[in-house]
Amino acid sequence: MTVTIASFAFDCADALVVGQFWSAAVGRSLDDGATSEFASIGFSHRRTVQGWGTADEPSWLFAQVPEPKAGKNRTHLDVISTDLEAEIARLVKLGATRVADRDEYGYTWTLMSDPEGNEFDIGRAL
Repeated sequence: MTVTIASFAFDCADALVVGQFWSAAVGRSLDDGATSEFASIGFSHRRTVQGWGTADEPSWLFAQVPEPKAGKNRTHLDVISTDLEAEIARLVKLGATRVADRDEYGYTWTLMSDPEGNEFDIGRAL
C-alpha cells in the first residue's frame, strides 16, 4: 500500500493573493468562491466528509493563518519549464521573487519565492 498526494496546502496571510499567483503559475483556475481567508484549485466537488475523490492532479489549498512566515520552508515545490529564463521572468511578473541561482554537485536551478515568501525551486525540463 502507498499514499497519493491529494493536495498541496499553503498557510498564508492572504489566501486569495497566493492562490491567484499559483493559479496563474500552473495554469489552473481558482475554484469559485475564493476569498482572502480560503482559496483552492481543483478542490471543489473533490472533498467530502467521507474523504477525497481521485483526480489526475493534486488540489491546491490556500488558508489564511494569523501568524506570519517565520523562516525557511521545511518542504518546498520543485517546478520545471522547458524555457527556464522566460518562465522565471513570467513568474516574477506574477509576483514571485528570484532569490538565487544555485549550482551544486553539477545540478543547477533557481530558488524563487511566491508573493508571501514561500520558497520554491525552478529547473530546466528536458
